[in-house]
Order: sequence, then C-alpha cells, then structure tokens
Amino acid sequence: MRLTVFASGSTGNCALVRGGGRAVLLDAGLSARRIGAAVTAAGADPAGLDGIFITHEHSDHISGLPVFLKRFPVPVYAPGTVADALRRSFPGVCPYIRAIEPERPLSLGCMTVTAFPTCHDAAGSVGYRLEADGAVLVTATDTGCVTPDMLRYFAGADTALIEANHDEAMLRAGPYPAYLKRRILSDRGHLSNAECTWLAAVLARQGTGRIVLGHLSKNNNLPSLARRTVCRGLEGTGAELFLAPELGCLEVEVSPCCV
Repeated sequence: MRLTVFASGSTGNCALVRGGGRAVLLDAGLSARRIGAAVTAAGADPAGLDGIFITHEHSDHISGLPVFLKRFPVPVYAPGTVADALRRSFPGVCPYIRAIEPERPLSLGCMTVTAFPTCHDAAGSVGYRLEADGAVLVTATDTGCVTPDMLRYFAGADTALIEANHDEAMLRAGPYPAYLKRRILSDRGHLSNAECTWLAAVLARQGTGRIVLGHLSKNNNLPSLARRTVCRGLEGTGAELFLAPELGCLEVEVSPCCV
C-alpha cells in the first residue's frame, strides 16, 4: 500500500491511497484540475478511482468535489451527517454520495476502509483506517484531542498521518482574533505540536514505523519547528518522520514494519 499526499493544510487537503488493487482519494480540497493532474502524475487514473472518502464538510476538504465529479463520476463515501451536508452544499453530487456508518468496515475488493469519529467542530468528522496488502494506514487530522476510542483505531498502524497544526506559543502571540484562538485550542479544534508529539510517541512505542505530520498552519507553525518538536519525542523509537506538504507531493510506503 502507498500513501501519496497532494496537499495538507488550511488551503486544501487531498491524498491518494493505493493498495489491494484499489485506489481511493482521501478528501478533495483542491481544484478539480489539480486533483486530476496530481492523480495522473502519481501514476493512477482519475476515472478509475474506486472512491473518494470525505472526512468532514469544511471547504478545505471538499472544495474540488463538484467539478471533479463532473469530469470523473466516482463514488463518494462519507458518514451520514457529512453526506447530508454534501448534498445540501452541492446538489449535483447527490447521485454519487454513499453514506457510510462510522466504525463499520467497508470492503472495496481487497482494501478495507473504516471511518472513526474525531473531535472537530464539524458534525460527523472522522478519520480513516485503511487496510490492504497486509498493511495498515491510519489518517486523522482536524481533531482537537485524541480519545481512547481514536487510539483503538491507531492500534497496529504501520503508517499514520496525524496533525501537527500549531505551536501553542506562536498561536497565542499571533494575530488571530481571540475567538479563533479559542476555537483552535479547544478540544474540537486542532492538535498542537506538543499534543502531536505525545501521540506520535505513543504510536511509535506501539510499533508504527512511519509517521507523517499534516495540516501544519501557515501562520502558527513552522515545518522545522514541528519536525524538531516531534523528533524529540521519537528519539530511540526508530520511527521515520515525514512532513506532508501544504501543496506538493509526498509519497510514503505503507508496509508492515517492526520498530
């Protein structure tokens, strides 16, 4: 299985996962043109995708969806409340929407995808656990805290895409209005570098061999700071650390590993 991240951040989120003879997108928060070009450049066929899995209805995760579906009519999977929000926002996508139930595995041939709840200020927000080729990928960004139930879905992950959204000191001293700072810092906002470090260390001790940091804030974080902070927490674990681009391409192998 392989994870290819095309974008991760407040300006857009989209990633391609291939495994078990299947190919799916996670979110569609870029323009349809960019998504199509990125999928093609990665060696996949946009028209041959087996589905698009949506985490929640915020625009940086769905903005490219209606135009992309006009060009490439593929199924769109989302939890019921998210599916309803997509139907309201983009009436033209209704024929493609497939509502799924969180915590109930969905089989796409030899790939299994399971949605699980995250803690974000969007109704029905989820992360995804994907299993294929004997490997496990877990993705969860846009969450203000990590619950014991979320940790259950990270168990056994070979590769994990998690959130290192902000440095708390930068956020508190930065130009954002007070209400927005409170939102980001809340349990339904985003994970800080420190909180991400704790999660990364827990995962590495459990055997996750590759950790990808995503959804870094342009205004309240620095890639070098996020990497340095999380690296300290991973010392001695043997886990590899990657940073997902705000816009670009990062390809990471998702294979069984032992740390």
